[in-house]
Amino acid sequence: MSRAGTWLKMLVAGTVICVGGPMFVQSIRPTDEELFKRYNPELQKRSQEDGDRRAQEFDDYVNRLKQWSKSDKSIWFAAQEQEKQKRSELEAQRSQAKDEAKVQREEMRKELLGDK
Repeated sequence: MSRAGTWLKMLVAGTVICVGGPMFVQSIRPTDEELFKRYNPELQKRSQEDGDRRAQEFDDYVNRLKQWSKSDKSIWFAAQEQEKQKRSELEAQRSQAKDEAKVQREEMRKELLGDK
């Protein structure tokens, strides 16, 4: 066989593999509805209940990504800064709660000692 015939067979085989392979995978892949129908009833119920919450969490995450991308810094650095800020706020809240509890204990102690 000539070189042209070999190249033609190679091009046809490559096209069949490159186009036919993904088409075959797409044809046998189940849709989301088919997968959902295969769930047992308990999982279907839980999936429906958690669906709205998960969608909201995803939307929040996408909005945070958009916010981070507006910064002139890398998204990862912006995310780290926001994490640090959240940690510091949480730490401040904890220390404030500790201080309030300490003040409350002191007041209770004074009250108990004052009654005796």
